[in-house]
Amino acid sequence: MVFGRSDRRGSFVEPVALKLLVAGGFGVGKTTLVGAVSEIRPLRTEETLSEAGRPVDDIDGVEAKTTTTVAMDFGRITLREDLVLYLFGTPGQDRFWFLWDELAQGALGAVVLADTRRLEDCFAAVDYFERRGIPFTVAVNCFEGADRHPTDTVRDALDLDPHVPVVLCDARDRESAKEVLITVVENAAKVAAEHSRVATT
Repeated sequence: MVFGRSDRRGSFVEPVALKLLVAGGFGVGKTTLVGAVSEIRPLRTEETLSEAGRPVDDIDGVEAKTTTTVAMDFGRITLREDLVLYLFGTPGQDRFWFLWDELAQGALGAVVLADTRRLEDCFAAVDYFERRGIPFTVAVNCFEGADRHPTDTVRDALDLDPHVPVVLCDARDRESAKEVLITVVENAAKVAAEHSRVATT
């Protein structure tokens, strides 16, 4: 068993709880993804976009957006009886990035959501997790009307290392978002195993 623990009779499984971050630029779909997969009512800290924020909130490409996360989103999903994921969605705007260090403590891995119409918006998140050594997966949220690009093209545009997974998803769809989270967990486990192997050689 990779995760969890059974008693001697094999009837009880103690679930392992893992913390994942959902990050990315402003308006990329972080709140949507957390809400799509959470088995509990997600905690949201959204505020209405105001006129005062217009000079600093770039809504090009997401003109219909009326609210923004100012602290975090929180949700939970049970992948298996022995594996529970706690999801923390980060705020997207620069002025709330001081919260990221708190949210990142104890995180096993992260999703970096990307919008190919505003790909540069996820550069900061990619850089953040690379510098801190937190395994991450890039998930391209396929918005309606946006051009579809091969994952290798996205990888090159973001200058990602070969071991970083890049997947396509629909953040509104539960199964699609769930597949993203499974990829994050598998990648984080692979990175951890590699680090362990290096440490023992």
